[in-house]
Amino acid sequence: MEVFVQQLINGLTLGSIYGLIAIGYTMVFGIIGMVNFAHGDVFMVGAFIALIFFLFLTTWFGWALIPALILVLILGMFFTGLWNWAIERVAYRPLRGSFRLAPLISAIGMSIFLSNLIQVVQGPRNKPVPPMFTQSVPLFTENGYTVAIGYKQIAIMVITVVLLAVFWYVVQKTPLGRAQRACEQDQKMAALLGVDVDKTISLTFVMGAALAAVAGVMYIMYYGVVNFSDGFVPGVKAFTAAVLGGIGSLPGAVLGGLLIGLIETMWSAYFSIDYKDVAAFSILAIVLVFLPTGILGRPEVEKV
Repeated sequence: MEVFVQQLINGLTLGSIYGLIAIGYTMVFGIIGMVNFAHGDVFMVGAFIALIFFLFLTTWFGWALIPALILVLILGMFFTGLWNWAIERVAYRPLRGSFRLAPLISAIGMSIFLSNLIQVVQGPRNKPVPPMFTQSVPLFTENGYTVAIGYKQIAIMVITVVLLAVFWYVVQKTPLGRAQRACEQDQKMAALLGVDVDKTISLTFVMGAALAAVAGVMYIMYYGVVNFSDGFVPGVKAFTAAVLGGIGSLPGAVLGGLLIGLIETMWSAYFSIDYKDVAAFSILAIVLVFLPTGILGRPEVEKV
């Protein structure tokens, strides 16, 4: 029982990170019907931006941990969003009216470009950060094993819940959200009604990148290290989470991320850790057999 509870806490923490990355996938796909396969590497770029600013503030200026992290979150969201805005303008917008495979190929090329750029600029080695929030809260002790939840795990889960609520409010209750939903239904009609489609799509990319940057900050806070290749596997798992939860649904993306995180940690605890990724993708395949639109996804309505 004690192992189950501890792995439940670990799974929710890992799933929160996947969920924030998955929101970027689901927002872009919901509006322009494109899978942005470079989004995982945008998350990795956000982690490196956070790493650089964090080391700069704490080492050079001697800032305390919490103020430095708050400023790192803000700066990471801004610069990662700016980076993704440039990617959308250069690599995706010119291909928006072309055949469907062109943006996909461009996204894969951008993913390779970002990965190799960070490898050249930062080097191929792991980049560590000083330990953060090493304290934990003991919950209970059973059979000599103490179940505890770390301060950083609490922070990660709370930040995920708050950001999900904020972005859900933005999408559902604000003029930008109405424009996004209009573009999701019919871009041509939205343009005829006065919606600036290009601006709306660009802001959607910026919002997705901002969430990926937060996930990058939480990733280095949780693991204490980042590598130029860390965008691929979390990106694929986050995309899997978006599909599992129902791509196009913000709560579905976070729900899918939590499920993927729980499957990984539970499988690692009770079975061979070598097959934890296989288990996650197998569950996805099984769910999609019975729920092709995902858990919270809506059936696609054909426009005539």
